[in-house]
Amino acid sequence: MMTSHVSLLTATDARSHVHLVVGSNPLAAARCGQSLSAGASPILIVPDTAELHYALQKRIDDGEVKWIKETFRDEHLFTLGREEVDHIVDAVFVTSGPRESLSAHISSICKRNRIPVNVVDAPQLCTFSLLSTHVDGPLQIGITTNGRGCKLASRIRREVAASLPPNLGSACLRLGDVRRKIQEEDHLLHMALADGDDVDDSIDQSASFNRLVTEADLDAVKNRRMRWLSQICEYWPLKRLAAITDEDVANILRSYEDLGSASSIGKSASANSVASRGRIILAGSGPGHPDMLTRATHKAIQCADLILADKLVPAGVLDLIPRRTPVHIARKFPGNADAAQNELQEMAIAGVCEGKTVLRLKQGDPYIYGRGGEEVEYFRQHGFGDKVVVLPGVTSALSAPLFAAIPPTQRDVADQVLVCTGTGKKGKAPTPPEYVTSRTVVFLMALHRISGLVEELTTHLETETAGLKEEGRVYAGAGSPSMTPRRALWPRNTPCAVIERASCPDQRVIRTTLDRVVEAIEQEGSRPPGLLVVGRACEFLNQLEKGRAWSVEEGFRGLDFALDGVDLGGA
Repeated sequence: MMTSHVSLLTATDARSHVHLVVGSNPLAAARCGQSLSAGASPILIVPDTAELHYALQKRIDDGEVKWIKETFRDEHLFTLGREEVDHIVDAVFVTSGPRESLSAHISSICKRNRIPVNVVDAPQLCTFSLLSTHVDGPLQIGITTNGRGCKLASRIRREVAASLPPNLGSACLRLGDVRRKIQEEDHLLHMALADGDDVDDSIDQSASFNRLVTEADLDAVKNRRMRWLSQICEYWPLKRLAAITDEDVANILRSYEDLGSASSIGKSASANSVASRGRIILAGSGPGHPDMLTRATHKAIQCADLILADKLVPAGVLDLIPRRTPVHIARKFPGNADAAQNELQEMAIAGVCEGKTVLRLKQGDPYIYGRGGEEVEYFRQHGFGDKVVVLPGVTSALSAPLFAAIPPTQRDVADQVLVCTGTGKKGKAPTPPEYVTSRTVVFLMALHRISGLVEELTTHLETETAGLKEEGRVYAGAGSPSMTPRRALWPRNTPCAVIERASCPDQRVIRTTLDRVVEAIEQEGSRPPGLLVVGRACEFLNQLEKGRAWSVEEGFRGLDFALDGVDLGGA
């Protein structure tokens, strides 16, 4: 078996580069075409006695390709390139195949002089390979099998391209224009980058993508549009992004110029006979996979006149919404949660006053850290309590561990489950739970402050030690139990798991221990939404290999089975 490896995929700006193409066959013509499409200047090296492919001849006749009518010589590599790189060519394409002795010779001299070289059907002679690419405007998607089969790569590329919504390239152009305009208008590019804007396509979201923003940060209002754009790119369904219009772009640029403007929504509406027909449905959409919806919530999605969705409701669920139904996705980002929440609540009241059925679509379950109770109270205070219906949802607190093969109440391991928030109101740290050997704890909304949470679980808080001093007991950190705070600390080697985007196609599970989880998230990046599971149950079915600090598992296939002829994974 061949030793497997992965390549470092890069996107090269080849404008003005010089590419040598050796050969006269159809592949040589294709390589010249690829070189030209990337803005490079291809030079064909082949004797004048060779029979040129007709596409090559046409490009030569049109002046697009320069033809050196000679047999390849080593000095061609060092004399035909650009002046600014001492006339060394930028890349070499050999199309004659590995059986030709010239192919191995060219590969050897190119490798020796660090000139990128590609030899057809000979991965061992190549220092780079060309990907099977899908191109849609500025959007390029490349697939490689690392020399295992170009036909297979082409098939996979076609499948991936077919799954994308049309006009996604145009959306990239529009959103790129928005990004540029925001940067030009605000002159705060460095702040925008620090607050989660994409810096590099090659890495996942940084661990600080959804970091807490304190009230002291809120005076930096000028960068809020960039933060909103980052959230749009991360959370809007691809179909919605592909359909983005100039009006949408204008709305993004105007976003939050007046955060108080939403307060006027619905003020003029009266509770008349039209309003009597309106109602508000608070529904949980489950952890992510559309098959996790309850039948009641699915029915509400189909019959609603207006849907107000949280930003974390996944694309698979949003795709179930009929095209005729208006959808507003919460403009929530760190530091703006309360303003966006008020906006949604006021839009819901405005809809009810117009006699509409308004669906407040939430992730998970509305009452499990979903602010559902707050919304019901709000509607009651505004005289709409009798218009509210609350539908339950499958909470990720209990379903995500299952999808990660973690049994939270495994017999003889854990006899209790505690669901906690990792972040209190206004971003304050909640009281940490004490360590119980037989307890499994699920922390929601915790990954953006994982370092602080681990510290709170494994060490005593200043408030705890201060309380002992007030009682006249000096804290020594050791000795008799009366000399230490009462809360039992979690051992730093306690097994834990980070579960992100549970039940979605890009689900990821990081298995590790409390003492290494911070480092793991910093290195692997963040993929919100996610949660943290802590306790011995985390390792019952999946123990870390000896010597490994953490393991990463990608993808979700938990519903790919058929039941009575129905494929539950096909939604």
